[in-house]
Amino acid sequence: MSDLATLWELHRNSEWPRFSSPHQGELMTLDTVISGCVTYHLDSTEGLDSQRLEILENCLQELAGLMPDIPDDARPYFGQLCTLASVLRKAQLD
Repeated sequence: MSDLATLWELHRNSEWPRFSSPHQGELMTLDTVISGCVTYHLDSTEGLDSQRLEILENCLQELAGLMPDIPDDARPYFGQLCTLASVLRKAQLD
C-alpha cells in the first residue's frame, strides 16, 4: 500500500504535460478515471469492487494502446500513470 501511496503522491504533484495530440481528451479521461480508482482504493477498507476493477483494466488496455502515439516529452507522465494503475491492479489482486 505504501508503494501505491507514494506513487499516488508523486502523480498528484506532477503537472499535466503540454503537448498536442488527437488523443489528448481521451488521455485526460484515462488520467481522471485511474486517479479516481486510486483515490477510492486508498479511502476505502474494501478496495475496488468488481466494476471498478474492470474499469481499471480497460483503462490500462487503452493507455497501453495509446502509449506509442504519445509525444516523447509527455511519455514520462503517462508512463507514471500506467505504473500507478498497474500497482493498483496488483494491490487489488494480491
